[in-house]
Amino acid sequence: MRTQLCELLEIEYPILQGGMAWVATAELAAAVSNAGGLGIIGAGNMPPELLEQEIQRAKAYTNRPFGVNVYYLSPHVDGIIETVIRAKIPVIVTGAGNPGKHIPGLRAIGARVIPVVPSVALAKRLTRLGVDAVIAEGMEAGGHIGELTTMALVPQIVDAVDVPVIAAGGIADGRGLAAALALGAQGVQIGTRFVCARECTVHPNFKNKILQARDRDTVVTGASTGHPVRILKNRFSREFKQWEDSGLPREELEALGIGKLRMAAQDGDVINGSVMAGQIAGLIQKEMSAAEIIKEIIIGAEKVLSDLKGV
Repeated sequence: MRTQLCELLEIEYPILQGGMAWVATAELAAAVSNAGGLGIIGAGNMPPELLEQEIQRAKAYTNRPFGVNVYYLSPHVDGIIETVIRAKIPVIVTGAGNPGKHIPGLRAIGARVIPVVPSVALAKRLTRLGVDAVIAEGMEAGGHIGELTTMALVPQIVDAVDVPVIAAGGIADGRGLAAALALGAQGVQIGTRFVCARECTVHPNFKNKILQARDRDTVVTGASTGHPVRILKNRFSREFKQWEDSGLPREELEALGIGKLRMAAQDGDVINGSVMAGQIAGLIQKEMSAAEIIKEIIIGAEKVLSDLKGV
């Protein structure tokens, strides 16, 4: 199950854990890395000093490589980059922006830069800037999403760029990993499944909301703002749709969404908060350790690939 991605990132299995804001803390990142994948701390909008604390805690929990997800809409992005450079983080995943101006500094410490991309055009543009791989994320994912599905997006990006492609969106088990490899990806990034890892410190209500979800329980909100977000249905999702339908200006809609993820993930208010989760939530039936999740995914993928050899 080793691929080119494993060699690039010095990991055992081609599995990255999504860098989810307010969810992907040091505990989860370290657990995934200790299990042979690549754990990722979600920097989100946190100030640099808080990220520094998370990095130091992760280093205390693991001696294996882990990464940091840098959110380019954060007001602290420059300070975040300075922090990961100072800490010599080996893998930087980026989203919601162009990491071009920071690539030289990250290159200087030997870091791998991997942006999340929703389109072929963006993948090609960032590859020309010198990124090491790209994460092709389909609209099945939780949180901020693009317009194309994972099945359609991944092979088109694989054909368009000459760096490893990591598939994301709608992947939670070995069948998803095997399918991603069949599409030409070198690995997968998984978010929602790892929310339900025992080591994930998110509020229990948030986990239970995912565990109780069925196949049609996610909805896309905020499309009118230009920044659509997939979340689980609840009172907040229904109210947000009413606000959108009423024609509220984009600025007001965005203001109404501020703090809602933290409300759900940290405070446990899964009624009035934003429970970001992917369409794959209905497949997740129980809480498991990160190591158990990765083992199950790898065994499942190996079985699928073995069975296909006999077809």
